[in-house]
Amino acid sequence: MTATTPSPRSAAATSGVAVHLTDLRRVYGGVAALDGLTLHIEPGEFVALLGPSGCGKTTALRCLAGLEDPDSGTIEVGGKDVTGIPTNKRDMGMVFQAYSLFPHMTARQNVEFGLELRGQDKATRRARAGDMLDLVGLQQHADKFAHQMSGGQQQRVALARALAIEPQVLLLDEPLSALDAKVRTQLRDEIRRIQLNVGTTTLFVTHDQEEALAVADRVGVMSVGRLEQLAAPAELYSAPQTAFVADFVGVTNRLRATVSEGYAAVLGGRIPLLPGSAGDGPAVVLVRPEGVMLAPKGTDVADSDPGLAHVVSASFLGGHGRVIVRTTGEENVAIQVGNTEVTRYAAGDAVVLRPRGDAALAVAAS
Repeated sequence: MTATTPSPRSAAATSGVAVHLTDLRRVYGGVAALDGLTLHIEPGEFVALLGPSGCGKTTALRCLAGLEDPDSGTIEVGGKDVTGIPTNKRDMGMVFQAYSLFPHMTARQNVEFGLELRGQDKATRRARAGDMLDLVGLQQHADKFAHQMSGGQQQRVALARALAIEPQVLLLDEPLSALDAKVRTQLRDEIRRIQLNVGTTTLFVTHDQEEALAVADRVGVMSVGRLEQLAAPAELYSAPQTAFVADFVGVTNRLRATVSEGYAAVLGGRIPLLPGSAGDGPAVVLVRPEGVMLAPKGTDVADSDPGLAHVVSASFLGGHGRVIVRTTGEENVAIQVGNTEVTRYAAGDAVVLRPRGDAALAVAAS
């Protein structure tokens, strides 16, 4: 199923161009890496493709870059059909997981390289490189070689080099995966700041959910060569359209329930269902950890209460806590609680669960 929720930025004036991938198919040895992928990106929009290994997200980026040719389908950039046009004629800026800096060149020379290939004079190249290094916060490192810089600094140089040529589209293929967690977060936020500053249409491929949700205007979740859903991060998380999206993005509890007239009876409560949910009858409802309330069992709670459970573990996770419980129906449930509240619970404690009432997706019981 493919959703095309409009981008929140689509109404804003930007300097970017529209990108349209239409019905792309790419097969390797009988396996479809892309199986009719259609993806439309608005001018100046930042779209992230998210999915497990082998889902086709990198193949989609490589087809857009011209590094691979689709077996069928079309690619349009700025209203021009670029399907079959060589990479060097597509005006794309690319940043990959490997920094790919020229080791014999300084940071400035690396940034100038693409401009030199395009025939820019020395003064223009130097000024542009200076602007780009300043944009990524590395002006003071302009004369350093790659081995003299950290991984995060090298990736900033690679980003500056990609932007220096003023590409129509910026392509980012797992650019942060080789960095440690703290640097990844810092550079992730920097990439978003810079993209908003320059307004370049951007496609970002990652397997990291947090990265995708934090930086993108819209996130596309892919599975076996198809786009399952494309939506703003908050919508993707709170209103998944398929069980795959609900399971892949964030943490999801799968709870047995009974569906009737658009509602699910679960854990002694009743919650509304999202569009596309299973019809009346037994079902499995997909509920987020923050969609469940937790309280110690009181004396007024019957042993037959469907929300009755016992704590398996309670973990302090910094900004919040997580309690894992097991219900009388032998289901494990993860509940998000406040970081001070988590200390109230210990393994073996009897507790009661209730749904908060947030809308959820229900799928047919297997």
